[in-house]
Amino acid sequence: MNKIIGLDIGKKRIGIAISDIMGLIAHPVETISREPESVAIEKIKQICKDNDVKKIVAGLPKNMNNTIGEQAQDCIQFAKNFEDEFEIIFEDERLTSRQAEYILAQTGRKYTKNKQLVDLKSACIILQQFLDRK
Repeated sequence: MNKIIGLDIGKKRIGIAISDIMGLIAHPVETISREPESVAIEKIKQICKDNDVKKIVAGLPKNMNNTIGEQAQDCIQFAKNFEDEFEIIFEDERLTSRQAEYILAQTGRKYTKNKQLVDLKSACIILQQFLDRK
């Protein structure tokens, strides 16, 4: 079985998580800057190669009324950079940032001045939701 990568794609940063070999548990990898975008794309592809990844689960930030807005369109466009090499799966990520903030607050982590922690935790939540449904 291959590992699976989870992405929380934002305008400024991308949180990256990876599954274990059994596809049961999501683990944080890192948060990278989205700019320059070509560097971010290559970094994600390298992480995928290094970990024998075949699937990418990308968070899709739908609007609360279940429609696809500007941010979701941006995520879809970004994910197209990987569709030639990897299977792309979109996972509804509504409220994952709030959930990540709550979890970080409960563990005493200071996230208000470090949004990278929220992006990283959100990537784990997105991937774990997918893994739990499998």
